[in-house]
Amino acid sequence: MKKVNSNKRELSLDQREALLKALKARFEKSLSRHKGLEWAKVQARLEANAEKLWSLNEMERTGGEPDVVGHDKKTGEYIFYDCSEETPKGRRSVCYDREGMDSRKEHKPENNAVDMASAMGIELLTEEQYRELQELGDFDTKTSSWVKTPSDIRKLGGALFCDCRYDHVFVYHNGAQSYYAARAFRGSLRV
Repeated sequence: MKKVNSNKRELSLDQREALLKALKARFEKSLSRHKGLEWAKVQARLEANAEKLWSLNEMERTGGEPDVVGHDKKTGEYIFYDCSEETPKGRRSVCYDREGMDSRKEHKPENNAVDMASAMGIELLTEEQYRELQELGDFDTKTSSWVKTPSDIRKLGGALFCDCRYDHVFVYHNGAQSYYAARAFRGSLRV
């Protein structure tokens, strides 16, 4: 389930329709995440950006449940985050990045968060974006998610991850080579 379909970056008509239906249903179910935005405008923007639809489908396919969380009025872009209740199942048990994965002598995972996000055409959430997401609901109350790690921390071998416990967002560190069954990553996409 972790493999990303990066060879073909377009969806069939059936896949597009299924994805748009799922995104619309989620949009309408969670109106508090995007007050004042209209689905028709979001859909028009999505239909004009086939490659972004492919990326959203990858987010959906791997369990991220992407949803609109904002609108950039300067660029006109809609901002999507993974809004699954827990960290996406199809992205779990991954190291932070390739360097961390390659440093493991044994029991290497199949993939890493940075390469997976890149192959999907999305960005890892930053700590700030993760905190913004937590303002929209309760996420990662039993799991955790890698977040984009500042280069000075990464140079020293570390990587950051976040979760939400006791109604509070916690930011922690691990070696970038670490991986756990309950940790994946959440992504963002601008369309």
